Amino acid sequence: MIEVKDYPPGGWAQAERSAWYCARLEEGRILFFPQTPFVLPPDDLHDLIGVRQTTAAYHKNISYRPRQGQVYGLERGSADRDRLRAIFRDYSRSVTAFAGDFLAPYARGWQLDFASFRSVEERGRDLPLKSRNDLLHTDAFPTRPTNGNRILRVFTNLNPSEARVWLTGEPFDVLAPRLAEDAGLDDCAQAARSFWRPLTRLPGRLGSWLGLPTPDRSPYDRFMLGFHHYLKANHVFQESSPKSRWEFPPHSTWIVFTDSVPHAVLSGRLALEHTYIVSERDLLLPEKSPRQVLEKLCGTPLRNGPGRSPSAAGRGSGIQSSGVSQP
Repeated sequence: MIEVKDYPPGGWAQAERSAWYCARLEEGRILFFPQTPFVLPPDDLHDLIGVRQTTAAYHKNISYRPRQGQVYGLERGSADRDRLRAIFRDYSRSVTAFAGDFLAPYARGWQLDFASFRSVEERGRDLPLKSRNDLLHTDAFPTRPTNGNRILRVFTNLNPSEARVWLTGEPFDVLAPRLAEDAGLDDCAQAARSFWRPLTRLPGRLGSWLGLPTPDRSPYDRFMLGFHHYLKANHVFQESSPKSRWEFPPHSTWIVFTDSVPHAVLSGRLALEHTYIVSERDLLLPEKSPRQVLEKLCGTPLRNGPGRSPSAAGRGSGIQSSGVSQP
């Protein structure tokens, strides 16, 4: 983990500073801010902490979709939806402005994905195996395939008195050579090489054209979703793999590529999170990306088509520069 102690200001030129931090993230590091480096108004925090999440199983967290401006996962009648939409909208703009300045190389082509509020205590939470947060896993979205682009997440602990406790494991480029074959990489590579591959994509592409939630999942996305499930179900991996334990104190923020850093949440409630899909074109160490690691192992392209940059709709604008504290 790399602690950023003095944001803002800092002595580095912005481009040099941003590139250094991006490269560390791609190596599998966590960037940690002891104090949240963007504005969260006290009134917004007070109102947000008071909301109640629905007990419906299909809503794991309270979520916000920036491009639609919609909030999901609230208990019926528990809060003023217009007020919550405004809180999430302002949060999304604030964290995106910070991240767009701090990690400027990514902001050129990233896509705003969902934000979420994790209001429920993680310790002892009753969830199905594939949905459990307390088991080490790498992230993959069943309904939002990335086609090789990266999943970057910014977390903030809003709890006024308790830390959010994580475990992390070895990064993807260390795990994959050991586990990818057993997790089904050969099957995904064979599917990618198949003469019939264009036909298997028709349902997803047709659904997309019709505006239906039918994912056009590449062989890469198919593997990554399976790897997510495989890690959670692998008792030997969960018990015996090397781990690091982290406590993120109240009012702290941390940033990590969760598609390449295995992570688990042991305890904590009241956390905010915002996800960004970072274009492969903007990576500083592309050889560390899960797609390139997997393609080197199997010798087969795993994405659909030539690969496209996500929309830049979530591009942030500048704040001030940051200093650096190396581990």
